Amino acid sequence: MLVIEDLHVEVEGREVLHDINLTIKEGETHVLMGPNGSGKTTLLRAIMGFGSSRITEGSLIYKDHDITHLPIHERARLGIGLLFQRPPTVSGLKLGKLLAVTSGGDSERVDEYARHMNMDTFLERDINKGFSGGEIKRSEVLQLMIQQPDLVMLDEPESGVDLENMSLVGNAIAALVEKDKHIVNRKKSGLIITHTGYILDYIDADFGHVMCDGTFKCHGNPREILKSVQSKGYKECIECQRV
Repeated sequence: MLVIEDLHVEVEGREVLHDINLTIKEGETHVLMGPNGSGKTTLLRAIMGFGSSRITEGSLIYKDHDITHLPIHERARLGIGLLFQRPPTVSGLKLGKLLAVTSGGDSERVDEYARHMNMDTFLERDINKGFSGGEIKRSEVLQLMIQQPDLVMLDEPESGVDLENMSLVGNAIAALVEKDKHIVNRKKSGLIITHTGYILDYIDADFGHVMCDGTFKCHGNPREILKSVQSKGYKECIECQRV
């Protein structure tokens, strides 16, 4: 699905990521952990193609296509989707209008998914304008449900979501990465940033990675990594260096 080779990324002239190598196979879900400022969000933005995350070395191969220098919209058309940690407010554009375009005019599917995510009363509202943190996350997940990307990238999907809505969001994300299907039948892959680890209760991730200082420091079982971080912090992962 995705092969990252020796990736180096600059943000505002400063190297933020270096020596990044990662392979995500079809049907796999990977979880990315690490302290604030370690480069996790920059990695997702570089994969998506944001110009602020400038690739200076290395390559991104998605489904055998070199997408290293493709614009964002072409990566989206190829099947890459991103849930933002802090998405922008888009005044003047109704959520329902965006979903109608993304769905190819399939209003029945838009209405069905909007009801499922308790967002049906938000379709005539400007995107994210006046939304709470949880409502923004439900809106972002809804947009991905309509897009149906093959590579689902999520930047802290639990952030701002209360316990009442965590189950709704978590189960919707699990469906996006096809955790409801047998492992041999899964075609969609995921790369998910988490700080709390709550999402692991819903997606049962296949691989975990720890990023510190702009590069990977450890790879392994996501739940074991999370347990270690919770009890000993990231220092243990840095000293372990299981790469």
